[in-house]
Amino acid sequence: MKILICISKTPDTTAKIAFTDNNTKFAEAGVQFILNPYDEWYALVRAIELKEADPSTVLHLINVGGADADPIIRKALAMGGDEAIRVNSDSSDSFYIASQIAEIAKQNNYDLIFTGKETIDYNGSSIGGMVAQLLEMPYISLATKFTLDGTLATVNREIEGGEEIDVVNLPAVISCQKGMAEQRIPNMRGIMSARTKPLRVTEPVPADTLTSIESFDLPPAKAGVKLVPADNPEELVRLLHEEAKVF
Repeated sequence: MKILICISKTPDTTAKIAFTDNNTKFAEAGVQFILNPYDEWYALVRAIELKEADPSTVLHLINVGGADADPIIRKALAMGGDEAIRVNSDSSDSFYIASQIAEIAKQNNYDLIFTGKETIDYNGSSIGGMVAQLLEMPYISLATKFTLDGTLATVNREIEGGEEIDVVNLPAVISCQKGMAEQRIPNMRGIMSARTKPLRVTEPVPADTLTSIESFDLPPAKAGVKLVPADNPEELVRLLHEEAKVF
């Protein structure tokens, strides 16, 4: 079985966010970048578990980005990926990115494509569905559990107010979230072997760009905490009513 795992480079959650060029570009100076947690902890680790159960499984990683994404790709290889492909493009448009992933997938006939639920910077949750449509494959989102019996996959996914269990024949595209797998870290053997694993760089194919970023805005600064003495419930009620507007 061949599995393709889509991975992204995102700012560390502790990074201080700022914008440049009249709030049209993210200021990357001094920012620590990481492997997107949904891609790493859930999509990649679940794929590694499938490979552990069936050593004949081949894991390919794909990233659409510039050379600055290579360190996070190497980390994914250290965790257990067999080979990586980086499409040399720096677009933020979901359809363009999905088109590049779909083109690579068509060339390699993957049985299964895993994506994270979303990236923690853009929170778009759109890539998986677009890739599935472009490949004319079934798509199941928000997966919390994935089991495989031959080419038949059973997928648990979150729905409003509960859980849904789906059954699908491969090939398919699955987006993964919390519950899919447990977080891992690379071991020393994986780190050393990642240096020699293939990382193939390809140029992007022509594809439409359907969206562009007009500007970014930071959320309003949080107000300071107000402490109310325990013997003054009337003041607490007043604050909740007049300032918090909760009732």
